Amino acid sequence: MTVHLPRRLLVWFIALLATGLLAIFVVCVALQFQVPWQTMTFQRFSIKHYRFYNPRNDINNSLEYQLSAENELDIIEKPDQGSVQQSVLLDESEESVLTEIPQIVSLDPNTKTLQRTEPKNETKTLKPEIKKEFDFGEQYFVDEFPSQTDCPNNIRKHVPQTNFSEMFLHTIPVLQWSKHLTPDEYERLSHYGGAHGWGGVAFDVLSSSLGILNTTANRLMFDDWEKRINRSACIRCAVVGNGGILNGSKKGKEIDEHDYVFRVNGAVLKGFEEDVGSRTSFYTFSTNTMRNSMRSYRGVGYRGPPITEESRYIFLPDHDRDYILMRAASTHTIIEKGPERGKTPPKYFGEDVTVEKFKMYHPDFTRYLRNRFLHSRLLKTGAKRFYRPSTGAVMLLAAIHTCDQVDAYGFMTPDWKLYSDHYYDKFYIKVRFYANHDMRMEMRLWQELHQAGLINLFMRQ
Repeated sequence: MTVHLPRRLLVWFIALLATGLLAIFVVCVALQFQVPWQTMTFQRFSIKHYRFYNPRNDINNSLEYQLSAENELDIIEKPDQGSVQQSVLLDESEESVLTEIPQIVSLDPNTKTLQRTEPKNETKTLKPEIKKEFDFGEQYFVDEFPSQTDCPNNIRKHVPQTNFSEMFLHTIPVLQWSKHLTPDEYERLSHYGGAHGWGGVAFDVLSSSLGILNTTANRLMFDDWEKRINRSACIRCAVVGNGGILNGSKKGKEIDEHDYVFRVNGAVLKGFEEDVGSRTSFYTFSTNTMRNSMRSYRGVGYRGPPITEESRYIFLPDHDRDYILMRAASTHTIIEKGPERGKTPPKYFGEDVTVEKFKMYHPDFTRYLRNRFLHSRLLKTGAKRFYRPSTGAVMLLAAIHTCDQVDAYGFMTPDWKLYSDHYYDKFYIKVRFYANHDMRMEMRLWQELHQAGLINLFMRQ
């Protein structure tokens, strides 16, 4: 018995192994016919397949996509191709570059599906070129609005003497209103998505929303200027960001003494009046940045947009929900479309808000800012589809295009590492950088505008 036992066990082992291999083969063949693993549809493809990393670091230390409070999108059924879905957290180094997880997916032009291929062992830095089909759109609507003042030393008169003379378009429409929506304009702007156009926004949505923006208050930034009894010769604006540089600045009184005060996103005022003031003339936001600010900064007292008689609300629309929300809120009607369909209009802007309180940045203006003032190197990478100027940058540049004099507070300066991310942070929070904005480029632009005398930038150092 002892002689034949090993041989019998060996025969059994070989038989079981062959049976197991045959079963695995059958299962693999069956799965191959049922669910081809090589293909994925566009709906399943996520922008998370990209990451930023510092080439000096190992790939395992790369930073995955993270959400910023300003730019994170609420979950919706079918997000626009041009809308910012997520933000990529960048390393502090200027050498951080966009890379792709090697050979994860590629587009099959025949089937319009993404083909999955096996990743290689090595990680390679990509330097993609701007594809020809990416249209920056240097054609803009022309608006002729005379200045509301006779200010002798306003910004527009000073621009020709600076290096910015060829960048400025004095006829660019800063705000959009009912006049701008025509079939021809819809066709032109439908080529650009997100904040840069009307791509992904149905004509009927635009018609019902922009159609009610037909008053002087909707098309003029300073719609109450002529009504002010003690108005000055020049319109002086304070544009207030939320940067930590304002903590302990004691600039509140100075800010409130301006003719108009611009604020953005999670602008917390209660308890910080000494540093940032208490007035808000214009509040700039998108539906997503506002809602995410309400969620992220609730702990420090942010409950929503400031509600005062003076306050006006300027949408930076990057999705159809901005147009839908504006119409529902201003007309006090139920939301008709989108993920909030059927809900009563939100009370973000007060119980008695009227359409005269609302304004909307024109998508030509946002695209013009991206193309001429903030043409980031990110536009030469895979981030070009979701990159845009930050909401604060659009607000500041809008003030430069409309005010006579601009004082900027709470924006990034070269000594930014000395300050927390926001002035209302309860403890020091390191400033983070995201790939849908180029904050370093914006910081350099603020310095250049300050040196050119077009703005007065508050700096501590």
